[in-house]
Amino acid sequence: MSTQILPPLLPDISGKRSVVGITTTAPVEVLFNAGCVPIDMNNLFVTSPEAEELIKSAERRGFPRTCCSWTKGIYGAARRYGIKKMVVIVQGDCSNAHALAEMLEYEGGSCIPFAFPYRQSVEDMENELRGFARRFATDLSGAEEWRRRLVGARDLAHRIDTLSWRDQKVHGIENHLWLVSSSDFCGDIDRYREEAGLFFEKAKERQSIDCRARLGMVGVPTIVPEIYDFLESRGGLVVYNETQRQFSMPGEHENLAGQYTSYTYPYGIRCRLQDIRREVERRSLDGIIHYVQSFCYHRIEDRMLREGVSVPVITVEQDSPGILSGQIKTRLEAFVELLWAGKSGHRIF
Repeated sequence: MSTQILPPLLPDISGKRSVVGITTTAPVEVLFNAGCVPIDMNNLFVTSPEAEELIKSAERRGFPRTCCSWTKGIYGAARRYGIKKMVVIVQGDCSNAHALAEMLEYEGGSCIPFAFPYRQSVEDMENELRGFARRFATDLSGAEEWRRRLVGARDLAHRIDTLSWRDQKVHGIENHLWLVSSSDFCGDIDRYREEAGLFFEKAKERQSIDCRARLGMVGVPTIVPEIYDFLESRGGLVVYNETQRQFSMPGEHENLAGQYTSYTYPYGIRCRLQDIRREVERRSLDGIIHYVQSFCYHRIEDRMLREGVSVPVITVEQDSPGILSGQIKTRLEAFVELLWAGKSGHRIF
């Protein structure tokens, strides 16, 4: 395996008063325009050397064991790193968001809500964006300038993604991390753009990665990034990360309202399936791994995904950071072998 080059996932946040945590992708253009440093709390949690302890600390403070580890990790990271101000996505993401916000505010934090409109409506989105901007004492005209400024960085993320599926020159973990980092651009847009550009120039000179099966990873980003390297060790190359790609806002957009209305993740499996089917065809995928987080409502969507795509699907469920279990490794290895052998049709493993 070629040496992997990973993004600067997190900036140095020590001593910065303008840090604002986000619980998932949010209109960062508004935050940048308001002079804030957005930090995706999921990235802060999962890359922490104390990730498992952050979960345990949340449980000690009242979070149930059967609560999603991402939620507990976000809470633990906010306390551990002293992040007092958070943007919480209260519609279009996690069903635990309201309770998380209540807990953070109960303990002295400040939570600013953002709700992706229930309907995929540009008009409704524009109204929500205006209200969100007012909460940060700014307006959409400046945020639109930031949207244009971010085009170059997002374009680099898309070019890295293209090197994954068209040329097979980017490892699955690299694709995952460069795209997932586009949720907040590591809090430093210039740094992200510079290092993504350097990565792209080096990666395009690589030899193509040999594989037995071209895979897609669908669902919430995995809490166990080890899965990518394990798959490659067995001949499976992930060339499509569904949700992470959506973080990079693919496509061309006239304004912020259009951009965030086109973002599929908040709008349910039926909307997402249109994008997934298109990418299955465009990327010539052999199979899909549906990653589901333990205790997450997205688990219910598994049947609709299986019946909605034309390639085999395997479902993998994980609870906490750490290593893949032997059982999951065996199932993944068998899945890649079956795809490589040319078997067709949907199978349940």
